[in-house]
Amino acid sequence: MPRRHWEELPDGVRRDVEQHTGPIRSVSTIPTGAASDVAVTLDTAVGPVFCKGGEVDGRFGWLYRNEARVNPWLPTVAPRLLWTVERDGWLLLGFEHAAGRHPDLAPGSPDLTPLAVLLGGLGRQLTPCPPVAVPPFADRWRTLIAPELVDGDTLLHTDMTPRNFLIETGSDGDVREIRTVRLVDWSGPACGAAWIDTALLLLRLIRAGHDPAAAEEWGRQVPAFAEAPEPAVTAFADALVVLWQRKQQAAPAPHHGPLLDAARRWAAHRSCPHGRGSPTASAA
Repeated sequence: MPRRHWEELPDGVRRDVEQHTGPIRSVSTIPTGAASDVAVTLDTAVGPVFCKGGEVDGRFGWLYRNEARVNPWLPTVAPRLLWTVERDGWLLLGFEHAAGRHPDLAPGSPDLTPLAVLLGGLGRQLTPCPPVAVPPFADRWRTLIAPELVDGDTLLHTDMTPRNFLIETGSDGDVREIRTVRLVDWSGPACGAAWIDTALLLLRLIRAGHDPAAAEEWGRQVPAFAEAPEPAVTAFADALVVLWQRKQQAAPAPHHGPLLDAARRWAAHRSCPHGRGSPTASAA
């Protein structure tokens, strides 16, 4: 949950925002902005604008700069950065507003195939990695996995939580159809193997009730994951167990335990090759 209300921002910061938006008619707080001091939708005369950010020297200041730097290089599945305001120790980013709901990752969900299509498209569009300063994924995971297993030349998102996907649906007569899928919050980009984002979302599918074999079958819809070296994927699953163990020990949180359990299930599946390839739950 964001920690500050819009009205608590310095007057000069809010005035500078209005230089971009015009008069702000109302402000709605976004409850899922966990890494932002402020996350709001601004209702303006020219339409809604999503605004996020916080104190430049605060815990998350570097994340805002990451997102501002990488946004111009992203395809249209990422909302466009419209403006930035930096003043009085605050940095705010204003984005094209993206409507929609978060996806349902449960077995049988109609959201699963479009998510695979999105990831496949990102792998093509962001390889080779654009000329923007982002860290190698191998450096970020240097204590978890051998760097050569995750090296690559694809710009990655790396935070595959369902709340970073927005799905907009519409109706054609009596039929509901998915019109757009957006991927937001590119604050933790890295450069690495093209299959990594799919593997990270695969863990979320297991948490949502998929058998590991079924989750891997879903992942193989994404060409980069289908072509990923088996030893690298196995090492990645093992690394996820260590990662979520560390997170749970360092800062216990309600979602850490289920993700650690999902990682353990996937790693156990990878350690038993004869059990692979026989999904027991639908992943599409």
